Amino acid sequence: MKFPAALTHAYARWRGRWAAGLTGLLLPLTFAPFGLYPLAVPLVAVLLLLCETRGPREAAWRGFWFGFAAFAAGTYWLYTSIHGFGGAPVIVAVILMLGLFCLMAIYMALVAALAATLSGLAPVLRWCLVWPALFTFFEWLRGFLFTGFPWLTLGYGQIDGPLAAWAPIFGVYGVSFVTVLLAGGLLTLVRGTSRARVIAVGIVIVLSAATAAIHDRAWSRPDGGAIRISMVQGSISQDLKWRPEQLRPTLELYRRLTFAQEADLVIWPEVAVPAIASQVDGYLERVAGEAGERDMQIYLGILTLDRESGQYRNSLIGLGGNADRYHKRHLVPFGEFFPVPDFARRWMRSAGLPNQDTLAGSDEQKPLRFGAVLLAPTICYEDAYGAEQLGFLPASNLLINISNDAWFGDSIAPHQHLQVARMRALETGRPMLRATNTGVTAIISARGEIVSRIPQFEPAVLSGTVRPHSGATPYVRTGNRPVLLLCLALIGTAGYLVRRDQV
Repeated sequence: MKFPAALTHAYARWRGRWAAGLTGLLLPLTFAPFGLYPLAVPLVAVLLLLCETRGPREAAWRGFWFGFAAFAAGTYWLYTSIHGFGGAPVIVAVILMLGLFCLMAIYMALVAALAATLSGLAPVLRWCLVWPALFTFFEWLRGFLFTGFPWLTLGYGQIDGPLAAWAPIFGVYGVSFVTVLLAGGLLTLVRGTSRARVIAVGIVIVLSAATAAIHDRAWSRPDGGAIRISMVQGSISQDLKWRPEQLRPTLELYRRLTFAQEADLVIWPEVAVPAIASQVDGYLERVAGEAGERDMQIYLGILTLDRESGQYRNSLIGLGGNADRYHKRHLVPFGEFFPVPDFARRWMRSAGLPNQDTLAGSDEQKPLRFGAVLLAPTICYEDAYGAEQLGFLPASNLLINISNDAWFGDSIAPHQHLQVARMRALETGRPMLRATNTGVTAIISARGEIVSRIPQFEPAVLSGTVRPHSGATPYVRTGNRPVLLLCLALIGTAGYLVRRDQV
């Protein structure tokens, strides 16, 4: 029996789209907590192959389903945050999630469609130059537009692999570029002509030699004596944290765990104190007094009130020798601010849903201080925006991130977030002190390696020593500019060559 041509073509289209979706579904395995980072190269190579010899429209669909499946599998935990702890109705949570997945998938669809428009180029050029440039540029774009969502940036998954050596030079997007370049080389070795295979082998050899040459390079150096630090993990469940009867036990827990330690610097997590600072003035004064008596500096997360606007800020404040403050700058959409019209906000208010915007901190804030040591702070997922921290560097000697990943329950999200923090330490050549409410609380070295950590979901204190670092990695000096200029140059050159041949 012979099927109609139209039916055969439709079957081939959907088979390709399902294959792209399955490939995307496997991509989160390359990230924490699974850590199967070598899979990234063959998975991306499969995507390139699926989009090959397809028109821009069909390539876009395959890119879309790859991206949709990757984010559905890799950020499913948003449901726990939005519905489980955020209190949004199931339908609202599902609509928000599907909307985000579709938006993220559109970026991948554009990459595939644009690559397909350059079909006039030799395959080795498309696979090894155009795809890495387009893929990396649109990763950066989705981490920038509409406040950005840089989660599942391909380079994060390589933090434990040899390609991570490129992070101090070009940042996480540079690692993404190299990963896709290797995927293009792999596809060329499998499907390319003899001449193209020689080119691909040359690319792989040069890239491997360069990676090996920079792998053990130290881009920063210890500068100063060891600091005794403690990070307090209260492990207060999100569904209990804001209950009025929980406030006093929470305050006493943090105070008891803090002063049971002998430390120079103590860090509490994001909004460790579930109250506005002005509501617990007496408590904060007592803790500050006791810290001063012990020559201890404490930095803790708490909400503060901006009296001019009447809005709350998500803040990190100092108790003890320094009373410096840092206010969170990059807020979470639909978590800390709501980009919706007034009628939607009124409906949210009537439905009992969160709808009040948090006030963002100024972009001109200075590093926090611990004696002569400067600390570059971030709160929650601010650390996913690496370029935004560069204003604190190279002056700062340590990185601090406080977070409350209790919003995501016992999911893969806290492990992905830890991986992001590790990349920030590696990019900047600075140790990272990461204090979280329920985990993962960890000390991270200037090479992005986990020095020590404590179990999740247990009240505990992580104590250790850390040495301040100085010096500047190439990424600290230039940010994302070099890799973005490279991507734009490659895309522009490819477009010019195709247009010239068509004239």
